[in-house]
Amino acid sequence: MIAPSSPMVRTGIQVATPLAVVVGIYLLFAGHNNPGGGFAAGLVFGAIVVLRSVADIQQPSRARELMAFGVLLVVIVAAAPLLWGDLVLDQAVVSTKVPLLGKVKSGSALPFDIGVTAIVVGLVMSLLDGLGQTGRGTDLDASDDRTEVAA
Repeated sequence: MIAPSSPMVRTGIQVATPLAVVVGIYLLFAGHNNPGGGFAAGLVFGAIVVLRSVADIQQPSRARELMAFGVLLVVIVAAAPLLWGDLVLDQAVVSTKVPLLGKVKSGSALPFDIGVTAIVVGLVMSLLDGLGQTGRGTDLDASDDRTEVAA
């Protein structure tokens, strides 16, 4: 594979990563009123993980924990309105005044989207881990596939 041995590819991915993180964060926060959201942000962050893995910059780990966190967060946000007698997935909106930004509104959909993002990134990491496996507990190589004919 050319990516790990090419300093141009590695440098390009390292330079593009912060820009992609900013785009992913924008998609995460803008997803309620504009195109984007947790799934789109998760795909952008997953693409970062894939590119960094292909370039051998960073290997993903703890995919199960990330997916478990995402599922737990989604379930909590989805079920929390039931405690107040509202419907499942009912959104609560909170607005506050921030000194430099003015009035800022956020809703319970934001933690839900963060959970969806964690699930998507965890799935991408699991996929990369699965693609890196060669067999079920044993290493398979070309010599194992040949059968010898008895003379």
